[in-house]
Amino acid sequence: MKRAVWSIVLIGFLVLLGWAGVSGWRFYRQLEQEVVARFDGHSWQVASKIYAEPLLLYPGQKILARTLIEHLTRLGYHAAPGAVRVRGEYAYDAEQGHVQFFLREFPAVSQRGTARRIRIVLGEGTIERIVDLEADEAQLNAIDLDPEVITKLYGKVWEERRIVKLYDLPSLLVKALLAAEDHRFFEHHGIDLWRIVGASLANWREGDLVQGGSTLTQQLIKNFFLSPERTLGRKLLEICMALIVEHHYSKLEILENYLNEIYLGQRGPRGIFGVWEAARVYFGKEPRDLTLSEMALLAGIIKAPNRYNPSPHLDRALQRRNYVLRRMRELYPSEIPEEDYQAARSAEIVLRQATPGRNNRAPYFVDAVRKELEDEYPSEVLTTAGLHIFTSLDMRLQHIAQEAVRNGLAKLEEHYAHLRRKNPQERLQACLIALQPQTGRIRAMVGGRDYGLSQFNRVTQALRQPGSIFKPVVYLAALTSKGEQRYYPDTLIEDAPFLWEFGNQEWSPKNYTRRYRGQVSLRSALALSLNAATARLARGIGLDPIRETAWTIGFRSPLPLYPSLSLGAAEVSPFEVAVAFGTLANNGIRAAPRAITGIVNRDSEIVAHESLALTPAISPQDAYTITSMMETVLDWGTAWRTRQLGFTRPAAGKTGTTNDFGDAWFMGYTPDLLAVVWVGFDRRQALGLAGGQAALPIWTEFMKRALEGQPNLPFVRPAQDPLESVGRFVPASAATPLQPGLNFSVQSQERNIQAPIPTPAGLSASNRVDDP
Repeated sequence: MKRAVWSIVLIGFLVLLGWAGVSGWRFYRQLEQEVVARFDGHSWQVASKIYAEPLLLYPGQKILARTLIEHLTRLGYHAAPGAVRVRGEYAYDAEQGHVQFFLREFPAVSQRGTARRIRIVLGEGTIERIVDLEADEAQLNAIDLDPEVITKLYGKVWEERRIVKLYDLPSLLVKALLAAEDHRFFEHHGIDLWRIVGASLANWREGDLVQGGSTLTQQLIKNFFLSPERTLGRKLLEICMALIVEHHYSKLEILENYLNEIYLGQRGPRGIFGVWEAARVYFGKEPRDLTLSEMALLAGIIKAPNRYNPSPHLDRALQRRNYVLRRMRELYPSEIPEEDYQAARSAEIVLRQATPGRNNRAPYFVDAVRKELEDEYPSEVLTTAGLHIFTSLDMRLQHIAQEAVRNGLAKLEEHYAHLRRKNPQERLQACLIALQPQTGRIRAMVGGRDYGLSQFNRVTQALRQPGSIFKPVVYLAALTSKGEQRYYPDTLIEDAPFLWEFGNQEWSPKNYTRRYRGQVSLRSALALSLNAATARLARGIGLDPIRETAWTIGFRSPLPLYPSLSLGAAEVSPFEVAVAFGTLANNGIRAAPRAITGIVNRDSEIVAHESLALTPAISPQDAYTITSMMETVLDWGTAWRTRQLGFTRPAAGKTGTTNDFGDAWFMGYTPDLLAVVWVGFDRRQALGLAGGQAALPIWTEFMKRALEGQPNLPFVRPAQDPLESVGRFVPASAATPLQPGLNFSVQSQERNIQAPIPTPAGLSASNRVDDP
């Protein structure tokens, strides 16, 4: 009887054991499939970066040594203690007037090839020579620096990481890591019982937690897949997963993943992940340029990043570094001679200082770029895919634009008490956009006085009445009119009150000063911004041609057909104004506005690149004629204050003020740069100031500083239609965009400077008028 009972018990135990074995095997197989699938599909979350246009340096360029060094510092370059030896260092010799730096590689943007040492020879604020020290001091015609990071697009977690291949890392850095974390990595199969015992003994000897029992593979599994909780079940799962990973992947694959995944501390709100990013953040270097001492310090951080972070805890970090160096000396004596070991132990650690205030240096521009990107890429891709997004923004001009807006508004509030508001949300606002007419590239964008208080981008989102800034469209429509009456700048028009009957309505436009000049030329009527003369001209040519002309050169708003359209009563955005007048500045060629010039993925593969979209809009002769008429606006018209404020370059422009003084504008351009400024309250209120008083000073400050040191170029009368080289001129409505790369810049044409336009008799500084 007892034998039968024991037989039943034994059979039951064997059945139970078999069932447990089968279940365990099924669990292992399911776990194996899951681990392999997740490991193969793992993708690091890397914030995409938005870059400004690289700074181009060339002989003859006006730039101070101080300005160049400040720019290099913003790019993350640091002063060398002696001679420039590694990438990302610079040195300044004040006696010789030389700035020397070691360019870093940036193949995604530049064609300059590998990193190299460059010397800039300066004389009296001008670049005299650019010397390539890697090519027997050959002189270069130009060199572009790294593009400056405007901002980074983060997801929910702010992680900083750059993915790097194992073969791009110095072997000593890898050995420092192994010495610190897992010196038997190439001997075990995912778990190391000897390491567990050895770690316990080492910790007891040191009286501190200097080693852990987990292998690199276990640490990687924990970071990839598991929660940070410490339970027996999670530890057993970690061991199983480590064995699976070791079975399916090579040691080198595991090591490369670990070097890119490992957490190495915090810099403000951003986590530092991977050895490449850690080398950049802590030392301002690429891993290949690290010293033995710096490699050991980085490897030492891994054990407890917050405890051994060298920024707040340098003493602890040095103790940990010395421990790692000792382990390296013991494990790799042939590669770490005693002399190198002692030198590394006594080496001073020079940490790179954090650069404050670099979260987003052009927030309104970044919002516009991001909105454009989100039409093509999901938000998750932008925050995790590690894209390099290159833009047209010029950070020098952006900085100038921000200061011009800030200073201009402060002066207005200081001089005019009625413009001051206690509530920050109700304060006087302004915006500025600058672009390159030949390409449509946006060079600067300021959407308001304080992004922190208001993210509303007044450049692209605000619809305001342009007032008199729209008048050049009326005169352009007259110049291009195909009716019996032909118009020219010297054609006379009556400046006198009149009644315009439109449908069942009547409208009588009045001049700002309530004074009328009788017979005036079109040039004078535009220069002096005469409402009555402009409206009379609009009635003569018709509203339909005016609206068609506006749409042709770049306006996109509906522009209702009412007589007041001629004086700028239809709402438009400052962005539209910039695009439209950019067409006039570019010899009648409309360049599609662009902010993004290229996108490169984390593997340096081009995802998208700039393609210029140029469309013939009006003839070059008509564009030059209206530009010439707007030059007189600055020389003796409503924008005469630009000259009084010291802006002496050839330029065309137009002031603008709405009927109720709710909006003040100024638009102006040189052959190479156009800028539009708007000033007003978000909730429409009267400024009591004309565009020449409120917006013009901001524009003038910006343009004076933006063009400082640039050639003083005049507008060039077209000798012949430049479009003849690509076909007969046709209007924009029937035209197809020109091929990318064509550039009808006025700089490339033969110069034929027109004689100055004389100031009309009786008009002096004492009786000049401000813009209505």
